[in-house]
Amino acid sequence: MVGRHAEREAIGRLLESVRDGFSGVLVLNGDAGVGKSRLLEYAAESAQDLTVVRLVGVEAETRLGYGALHRLLRPHLGRLSALPQRQRDALNAAFGLTDASPSDRHLVGLAALTLLSAAATAAPMLCLVDDVQWLDRESAETLAFVGRRLYADCLGLLFAGRDGTGDHDVFDALPILRLEGLADVEARALLTDGVTGHLDQVVAERLVAGTGGNPLALLELAVNLGAEQLAGVTPLPEPLPLNRQLEEHFRQAAALLPADTQTLLLLIATTPTDNQATLWRAAGALGLSIRSATPAVAAGILNRGTTVEFRHPLIRSAVHSAASAEERRRVQAALAATSAPERRAWHLAEATDGPDDSVAAKLEAASELAQARGGYSEQALVLTRAAELTAQPGKRAERYLDAAAAHLTSGNLPEVQTLLDLATPDLTSPVARVHATRLRASVEMFCARPREVPAMLLDAVADLGSTDPVASWDLLREATYAAIIGGRMITGTTTREVAKAAADAWCETALPAWSPDPLMAALARSVAYGYAAGAPALAAALARLRTADDLQEQDAFSVMVSLACDELWDIEAKREMLGKLVTADRGRGALYGLSVALLSLATVEIWDGRFAAAESCYIEADDYMAATGFRASGDFHKALLYAWTGREAELRAAVATMNAIADNLGIGSTYRWSGQAVSIFELGRGRYREALDALLAVFDHDPLALGDMNLAGMVEAGLRAGDRKTAAMAMARMEERAPLAGTPWALGLLARCRALMTDDDGAEQLYQESIAQLEKVPVAVELAWSRLLFGEWLRRRRRRADARVQLRAAYESFESWGAAPFAERARVELLATGETARKRMVDAQFDLTPQERHVAILAASGLTNAEIATQLFVTTSTIEFHLSRVFRKLGITSRKQIGRKLSETDSGD
Repeated sequence: MVGRHAEREAIGRLLESVRDGFSGVLVLNGDAGVGKSRLLEYAAESAQDLTVVRLVGVEAETRLGYGALHRLLRPHLGRLSALPQRQRDALNAAFGLTDASPSDRHLVGLAALTLLSAAATAAPMLCLVDDVQWLDRESAETLAFVGRRLYADCLGLLFAGRDGTGDHDVFDALPILRLEGLADVEARALLTDGVTGHLDQVVAERLVAGTGGNPLALLELAVNLGAEQLAGVTPLPEPLPLNRQLEEHFRQAAALLPADTQTLLLLIATTPTDNQATLWRAAGALGLSIRSATPAVAAGILNRGTTVEFRHPLIRSAVHSAASAEERRRVQAALAATSAPERRAWHLAEATDGPDDSVAAKLEAASELAQARGGYSEQALVLTRAAELTAQPGKRAERYLDAAAAHLTSGNLPEVQTLLDLATPDLTSPVARVHATRLRASVEMFCARPREVPAMLLDAVADLGSTDPVASWDLLREATYAAIIGGRMITGTTTREVAKAAADAWCETALPAWSPDPLMAALARSVAYGYAAGAPALAAALARLRTADDLQEQDAFSVMVSLACDELWDIEAKREMLGKLVTADRGRGALYGLSVALLSLATVEIWDGRFAAAESCYIEADDYMAATGFRASGDFHKALLYAWTGREAELRAAVATMNAIADNLGIGSTYRWSGQAVSIFELGRGRYREALDALLAVFDHDPLALGDMNLAGMVEAGLRAGDRKTAAMAMARMEERAPLAGTPWALGLLARCRALMTDDDGAEQLYQESIAQLEKVPVAVELAWSRLLFGEWLRRRRRRADARVQLRAAYESFESWGAAPFAERARVELLATGETARKRMVDAQFDLTPQERHVAILAASGLTNAEIATQLFVTTSTIEFHLSRVFRKLGITSRKQIGRKLSETDSGD
């Protein structure tokens, strides 16, 4: 092999990682002919001690959902019975092996990961995947998911793909190595080796420069240029066959073959590579035999062997693109007559010239089969073709819309917009127009751009009129969610107007306990008609949801649950329902919903002083965001944790990011979260004016949830900043809302605020009442906060002994959690009473990584390695590796010891 030293070293590192019991992933990207396939061959030659599995993407298969994945996993399907039930069902459904409903694509990914890892455990494995640009989207996403979740699995994945085609974006999060042409010296050496006669050095330099060092182009030129041209006697052709011209070179070579051979080549280019039986049945229908392949083998277009295949993927592309439309239809008709039923409709469509409603109907039926397997990209492509063959404009538009909806499900947003544009001119009925509007709104929300969505959906409701109340409510529910998230940044309407429309349209109907509709109606009522009207409805909706055995994530339900619970200061309902949503999302493999639910659950942990558990939630959520292809936007969602732990630099950076997101995307709700975080940090530092400024912006807009949860802090900040009028405004709102909520958290904060506002000795009883209420629920930071304020009040009354009791309890709590600003505030107060406060010294010997700590917590809870792996969407091998490091760092030998050791690190003992 000439050159490619850096690339070979990278492949060597990957193979060594696999041999050492770990994993490796690498994506080779480059132009056609640059040498990607040769590097895969080099990897296979270097991995003779490993099990090597190969997969090549084929352009004709790009529409067949999970088709490439099935080819890769087919040798290992005998291991399916050993998979957890949900994973087994997911793969069976994806491959059409059972009638089970399609699973979330990430559950399919976990099943593929588990299956490959199990095979690699028996014998370390290297998977070589060439021409990834021709993988169907579902297979590409699954393999990219597997690549992101590998760690200690004795498994290597080496991908190769051509730039500028296919769904390369799904591999962007993996390590990528870009291949350029060979260096001049290496390119000349390769060219010299390929030339049998004399090679003039000036000609060699011209060929190297003209091809950019592309190895395939150089080798083809060495073979196909005349001896006089290579020797410099006669001029070289202009231009040189390079890139697209290289395909033209292959096309011309194929054009010199007999007619029956050219037809066979087109048939081979059109037929999936693993379906030789169909290939030869279709060849028979066309009057062709194996003898027709002989001239192509002799010309170096087909490889010699038992399976007919092209020598290079570019030849396949050249043959397919060079064929006339009539030739393609003839070959497709032969395939339609000989293919399995699930593929017949597509071949019929490709054989059709012009609109054909009968074939379009067959395609629509075939799309339902694709949907049943979870092949949404395939469904979209089939429906798009059905629309193209549909004569009636209205029906054609409906099929375009259905195809757009399938693309939306698969996450292919650019295609959604393209199909919406095709459908729009023929949208004559209100129902079709509403469908299109809803799809556009979904795209905007998927991209986190809620600014225009509420007004867009209100217009759709008006267009629908009174013809379909159920559809109208669905639109209003989605508009309300978008308005709440967009807040003051939405355009064309206001949050209150949207909420009023939804609240007025809501009609109580018989619904399952898990339905989000009553909760959304209650949230709308609270925004539209005020807290007194909304609080009872929210309480009833939450009580109803808590009776459901299983909650189902939809329309970012976890965010709405979180807001509703915060609106009522109901931490117990919040923990219970978010826990159910996390469990449900894990079981279905709904990683995006799971990540959002974990972000909400992290706030529950923070309010209970469980900062390490909150950090684990954030890490897991980030992991799943990356696994689903979302790019990290920094740590802005950790702003509340940064505030409590006093990490000012990280907090300021997070707040700047949140405010930029609000401005750029129209997500006004991020202003609320940033304001809350800044206020808590400033209150801990005793910078009350700065805290009050941050709180006033939230107070003026009175948003859901944070309009209430910030009130206690605003009362304190206002009084300590000397702005009693502002404190009184917050107190008035607190006096109205906390009794309506009636939860211990609300009543505990109300008593604290009353104590702060009280100038006489009556404050003592109120502080005691606050502490007693807050002890009933898991809001440890609020309890410690009330103890801090009570201690400060007692010290000012010169009751130092009593003050020490409260201040010591507050200080020890804040210090043990790592709530640095409040711990320091309590320490200073405690010193003022005459008591020395010793700072906790944390033993750093354990030094668990966040991932190790999370695995350790799950192991301490009694879960098996397999259960932990399933929960975290990794393999058992990865869990075993993390636990081995946990055991070594903690100095233990049994899982039973993990809980005690973690408790010691948390308490600082």
